[in-house]
Amino acid sequence: MSRFVDKLPLFDRRPSPMEEAEGLPRSGYLGQLHHHQYYQPHSNMLPLEQSPPTSTKHTSVTLAQLLKRVNDARSGSSTPISSPRYTIELGGSKPESVSSESDDHHSDDGGSEGQPRALVLKFTDLTYSVKQRRKGSCLPFRRAAADEPELPAMRTLLDGISGEARDGEIMAVLGASGSGKSTLIDALANRIAKESLHGSVTINGESIDSNLLKVISAYVRQEDLLYPMLTVEETLMFAAEFRLPRSLPTREKKKRVKELIDQLGLKRAANTIIGDEGHRGVSGGERRRVSIGVDIIHNPIMLFLDEPTSGLDSTSAFMVVTVLKAIAQSGSVVVMSIHQPSYRILGLLDRLLFLSRGKTVYYGPPSELPPFFLDFGKPIPDNENPTEFALDLIKEMETETEGTKRLAEHNAAWQLKHHGEGRGYGGKPGMSLKEAISASISRGKLVSGATDGTVSVAASDHSAPPPSSSSVSKFVNPFWIEMGVLTRRAFINTKRTPEVFIIRLAAVLVTGFILATIFWRLDESPKGVQERLGFFAIAMSTMYYTCSDALPVFLSERYIFLRETAYNAYRRSSYVLSHTIVGFPSLVVLSFAFALTTFFSVGLAGGVNGFFYFVAIVLASFWAGSGFATFLSGVVTHVMLGFPVVLSTLAYFLLFSGFFINRDRIPRYWLWFHYISLVKYPYEAVMQNEFGDPTRCFVRGVQMFDNTPLAALPAAVKVRVLQSMSASLGVNIGTGTCITTGPDFLKQQAITDFGKWECLWITVAWGFLFRILFYISLLLGSRNKRR
Repeated sequence: MSRFVDKLPLFDRRPSPMEEAEGLPRSGYLGQLHHHQYYQPHSNMLPLEQSPPTSTKHTSVTLAQLLKRVNDARSGSSTPISSPRYTIELGGSKPESVSSESDDHHSDDGGSEGQPRALVLKFTDLTYSVKQRRKGSCLPFRRAAADEPELPAMRTLLDGISGEARDGEIMAVLGASGSGKSTLIDALANRIAKESLHGSVTINGESIDSNLLKVISAYVRQEDLLYPMLTVEETLMFAAEFRLPRSLPTREKKKRVKELIDQLGLKRAANTIIGDEGHRGVSGGERRRVSIGVDIIHNPIMLFLDEPTSGLDSTSAFMVVTVLKAIAQSGSVVVMSIHQPSYRILGLLDRLLFLSRGKTVYYGPPSELPPFFLDFGKPIPDNENPTEFALDLIKEMETETEGTKRLAEHNAAWQLKHHGEGRGYGGKPGMSLKEAISASISRGKLVSGATDGTVSVAASDHSAPPPSSSSVSKFVNPFWIEMGVLTRRAFINTKRTPEVFIIRLAAVLVTGFILATIFWRLDESPKGVQERLGFFAIAMSTMYYTCSDALPVFLSERYIFLRETAYNAYRRSSYVLSHTIVGFPSLVVLSFAFALTTFFSVGLAGGVNGFFYFVAIVLASFWAGSGFATFLSGVVTHVMLGFPVVLSTLAYFLLFSGFFINRDRIPRYWLWFHYISLVKYPYEAVMQNEFGDPTRCFVRGVQMFDNTPLAALPAAVKVRVLQSMSASLGVNIGTGTCITTGPDFLKQQAITDFGKWECLWITVAWGFLFRILFYISLLLGSRNKRR
C-alpha cells in the first residue's frame, strides 16, 4: 500500500493551501451544533461544497477517499481534471461505501466500544512535582517577612492526569498559562526523567523503551528553531539527510521532501529562505509549518506538539491544524497543546483534555462539552465557542478559594457515569505494540524504521519485521554521513553570511596594520629588544581576543542543536568535528593575513623558515583561542554571560604569560596559572623564533648602558667608562664587543622551559583539549529531560 503522502495531488490542484483555508465559511461547523443538545461524537469527514450531481449517488467521503479519487483521476488522464473544490470538516455521516484504501484508516466516529485500534497511547495517573524555592532564598541572611505566606516545599505540575490518544485522531490539551499543558506534552514524549514522573505511559498496553520512542515519534517545540539562511527546501532536505537512512537513494529523499512541501502547503515558499530579524523570509505560519515538517520528515507514528498555533493568525493556525489532521488520518497519533482554538480548529479536534493547575477538569470529545457543562449547572450559551466558555469559566473558578476542585470532581463523576471506570473512549488496541509498529511501517510510516540493530527502509508493498527496543539502532546514519551533512550545511550558512568573516578579517588586518606601523623596522638595539617584547605580547594576545567572536556561533545554534539531538538526528561528536572542520579554513586565512601584514614590516628574523613558523604559531593561537571560546559557549547559556568570562580570562592569561613578570618572579602559589596560560606558549614560541639564533647580538659595547641612568652620559664618557671596566675586569671590552646574544636574553626572561616546537605543539594540544571539553559539555549540558 502506498504511503499517505503519495496521495497529495489535492494540494497541487489549487494555487495554495492557504487559499483553501480562506475558502471555508467563517461560521464553522460548531456554530450549528447549539441547536442540538449533543454533538454527533467523532463524526466523519464531510465536504462543505458538494460536487455537482451525477448519475451516481454521492455520499460524504473521508480525506483518504478524496485524495485517492483525485490521485486515481490524475493518474488515469493526461489532461487536467476539473473537479469541485472540497474543504475538510467534521460533521458528516458515516459513508455508505468504503473503498479498499480507506479500510486502512480509522473512521472518525470514534468507533464503537471495543472497536480495535492500531495504536493507543494511554497515560494513567501522571503526577509530577518540582521543588519550589522562596524568592531570594539563595541569600544566606534573608528572613521571611511576618506576613509572607509559607510556600510548600514541592509544587505539583501534574496531579493524577489520565487519558488516551489514538491513531487517526488529534488530542488537544487546553488550559490557561501555567496549567500544565507543556508539562503533560513533555511527560507523554518522555522528556521528563523517569524518577521524577509518577504514573504510567503505555502504547497498546506496553511500556516503551526510550530509544524506540525516539525512533517512532517526533516532538515539535513551541519555538521555531531553524537556520535563517537556509531555504525551506534545503531545511527539509537536510532534515531528510539526518532522519532518513543512507540506504534510501537521494532521489527518494528528494521525492519525500517534495511530497512534504506539498502536504504542508509550502510549494510557493520552497526556495525562500527562512529569514530572521535582519533577513526577509517566509511568513510566521509558513515558518511554523516548516518546523513541523522538519520533525515529521521520517513520517513518525506519534507526533507531539507544544502549542503549534502560538503567535499565528486564525487562518495560519487553521492551516497548521489542517495539516496535523491529515497527518493523524494517515495513521499517526497526534497530541498537541493549544491555548484557545477557534470554531474551525475545534471542528478538526477529536478529543480535548482541559487542565487547571495540574488537574483534569474535562476529558472527552468536543461533542460532550455542552452536556458536560449543562450537567455542571453552567450551560454554554448559544453561538459561543465552547472552548472559550470553558476556559473563561475555569479562569474564573481559579480565583475562588477552592479553585476548580468542584469541576475536577464533576469530571471524575462524569467519566465514571458515561464511560465507566477504566473503559476510556471507543476503541481498544487490537494488536500488540510490535504488530502495530509493523503495520504502520507497512503503510509507509517510519521511513527511517530501524530493525535488528541496523537501519532499514520500510517498503510500501510489504511489511517490515517488527522492531523491538533492543533491536532499534540509536542513530539512523553512520558517523561519517552525519559529519558530511553537518559540514555541508554549515558551509552553506557560512557562505550566505560573508559579513561575519569579512568583519573578522578586517579586524585582524586593521590590528596588523596598526602594529606594523607602530613597530616599523625594529633595530637590534636594547630598545629594539624591549619593543619586540611588547609587539609579541600584544600580537599573541590579540589572536585570542579576536577569537571571542566564536562564542555566539554555538549559542545562536544551541537550541537548534538541542532539538535535533533530542531525537538522535546525529551524534554530538559529529557536530563537534563538523564545527571544527568548517571553522578551520577561516583560521588559515586570518593567520596568513596577520603574518603578511606584520612579519616583514616589523623586521622579524628567520627569513622564509621564520615566516612560516610565525604563520604556524599564529594559526595555533587562533586554533586554541577559538577552541577556548567554543568550549565556553557550551558551558554558558547566554552571550552576555560568555563575553565577560572570555575577556576577563584572557586578561588573566596575558598577566601570567611571562611578559609582565618573569616566571622566576611569580609567587609559587600562582605558578600553576602561568602554566595554564594560553598566551604563555605562543609568546615563548615567537620569542625563541626571534632570539634563538646565538650569532645575533642585541647588546654591543656602550649599548649596555641603555635603559640605565648612564644612558644620558656623552658617548666619549661612555667609552672611557667601558675602558675602565675592561681594565678592572682584565677583559677587553670594546664598542663592538657583543655583550648579550639572543639566547642570553631568553635566559634573562626565564624562557627556558620548552623549545619553540614544544610550545607550538602544546598550543595545538590546547585547541584539541578545549574541543574535547566542548564535546563533554554537550554530553552533560544538552539533556532534553526535565528533572
